[in-house]
Amino acid sequence: MTSHSTDLFRLVYYSRNRIGSDTTDAQAAIEGILAASRRNNTASGVSGALLFNAGCFGQVLEGNRQAVENTFERIQRDPRHGDVSLLDFSPLDTRGFDRWSMAFIGEDPSGNDLYGHLARDSGFDPSRMSGDHLYEALKRLAHEEECSHP
Repeated sequence: MTSHSTDLFRLVYYSRNRIGSDTTDAQAAIEGILAASRRNNTASGVSGALLFNAGCFGQVLEGNRQAVENTFERIQRDPRHGDVSLLDFSPLDTRGFDRWSMAFIGEDPSGNDLYGHLARDSGFDPSRMSGDHLYEALKRLAHEEECSHP
């Protein structure tokens, strides 16, 4: 079966942070990940959101099946991501992150206040989160972030 450019899929995964604990190194690495993601995703028609909190990444990717699969394969090979675990990969009718090549919900003092409940509610043990739960949380947080920073 061949993939059509109109086939829309959502992939949700989490991974363990392998960047290290130095704040400066982590911030630089995240900025690099975001810059590359936004550039690559724009070129391939992928949208989504990335959460970095409590030493883990949680991410939603949306787009053409092949583009999403290719993006996920790059992530799995990236040494900054460990224990990459797929939570959901399913077709969808409309994008939840159509305005973002890669929205970012990050770890900084204000972010911890806003998003820390994800860590508290689940111990940010992403293995306890369903793909739908992580997707909905990232969608809500990305929209809140956009509204608070016009």
